[in-house]
Amino acid sequence: MLYENILKNVSKCITLTDEETERFTALLTIRKEPKKTMLLQEGEICQFEGYLQKGCVRIYYLDENGFEVTLAFAVEDWWISDIASFHYHTASSLYMETLEECEFLMLTPETKEKLLDTVPKFERVFRMLVQRRLAVLQNRLIHTMAKPAAERYLEFIDLYPTISQRVPQYYIASYLGVSPEFVSIIRKRLAAKK
Repeated sequence: MLYENILKNVSKCITLTDEETERFTALLTIRKEPKKTMLLQEGEICQFEGYLQKGCVRIYYLDENGFEVTLAFAVEDWWISDIASFHYHTASSLYMETLEECEFLMLTPETKEKLLDTVPKFERVFRMLVQRRLAVLQNRLIHTMAKPAAERYLEFIDLYPTISQRVPQYYIASYLGVSPEFVSIIRKRLAAKK
C-alpha cells in the first residue's frame, strides 16, 4: 500500500479515523527523484515538507570558504524540509540532494495548512517532528563541541546504522567535522577490535 509507511509514522503520535486518513492521503503528492537531484538550493524558498518513503538525502550548507558542510542525512521513514524557509517563506541557506533514487510523499505550505484546518490533530504530529529535530540538533551541537571524533563517529553509526554503506566516506567526514582519512582510521580501529 502506497501510504502504509507514512500512516505508521503518523500513528506514533495520533490515531486517525478512516475519514481523516482519506483527507490526509488526498493532500499528499508523490514525488520520485533520481540520484543526484537537488531538491533545494541556497536562496530558494522551500516549498515542501516531505516524508521519505525510499532513498537517502543529504542536507548541507556551504561555509565561508565554499566547502560543503553536511548537517544531516535523511533515510526511509524520515521527514525533510527547511523548517524556517517553509514556514516563513524566507530564502533557504541549505542544500538538499538525493544520494540515491528517492520517493517522497510531499505536502506544500498550502496543503499542510489545509490538512491542519481539516484534521487539527495533525498539529501534534508536526509538533513532535519539530521537537525531535530540535533534540537531534541540540545533541549534535553538544557532541560536536564536547566529544572526541571517535565517539562522534560511534554515535553517528547509532543514529544512522545503514548510512556508512550508502554514502561516500567524505560526506560522513563532513558531517563529523573531520577528514576522510580520519574516518578511515576510526573504521580500521573499530574493525580490528571486532
